[in-house]
Amino acid sequence: MAVPPSYSDLGKSAKDIFSKGYGFGIVKLDLKTKSQNGVEFNTSGSTNTDTGKTGGNLETKYKMKEIGLSLTQKWNTDNTLATEVAVEDQLAQGLKLALDTSFVPNTGKKSGKLKSSYKRDYINLACDLDFEGPIVHSAAVLGYEGWLAGYQMAFDTAKSKLVQNNFALGFKAQDFQLHTNVNDGTEFGGSIYHKVNDQLETAVTLAWTAGSNNTRFGVAAKYQLDKDASISAKVNNASLVGVGYTQSLRPGVKLILSALIDGKNFNSGGHKVGMGFELEA
Repeated sequence: MAVPPSYSDLGKSAKDIFSKGYGFGIVKLDLKTKSQNGVEFNTSGSTNTDTGKTGGNLETKYKMKEIGLSLTQKWNTDNTLATEVAVEDQLAQGLKLALDTSFVPNTGKKSGKLKSSYKRDYINLACDLDFEGPIVHSAAVLGYEGWLAGYQMAFDTAKSKLVQNNFALGFKAQDFQLHTNVNDGTEFGGSIYHKVNDQLETAVTLAWTAGSNNTRFGVAAKYQLDKDASISAKVNNASLVGVGYTQSLRPGVKLILSALIDGKNFNSGGHKVGMGFELEA
């Protein structure tokens, strides 16, 4: 088996069917460019159609592949500055070390994380130290013949207390994925992803909380109309129906339209629409 996914990417195929191709209540523009010397620029701006609030962010990333070093800098309209310096595959094959810092000039607030990850066949490990606390975040995923088992924890060293304790089990095949998880012994969840054929992908999610009889579930599907267009749809137990349409207008230009309909309150309004442009040069 190849390298298993990180803990946060377990069940990612099902999550993507539910999240990608939608942007309810938001008008958004994303722009990706790359300079001749290899510097990547990612810029995005959005406005909330309900509140009128606008926001944006700028990210630059420079990689020095010969020494495995990458430098990423981020800025957003909340005036938060973030910098990450990472070194990968230098001390050992599959090992990545990174220092992630952020600074808010308006308030003077500073934060930082020391990150590490190691991945190879059958195993994917991660350990981060959040200097605010300090809190140690660790995760491990083991994979064998399609089966996946993962554990994630967070330990507050100041309080000597385990603040996160999560387990996950799953199975991954070429066209089918099954994922289950238990978070802190109280939150239970699961998802199923199935690629029916080259055009149609489907997903189902389930979640419930200990001590509650309320089971949350959703069903989603994505259908590829042709090489340039796809439609998406999803519905959950709260009768919220989401639909999306993605069209590639030309190479590097993508249009995304979406709408969220409240089935329980169809006549009272409150439905949301969204539009997004993705440009890449």
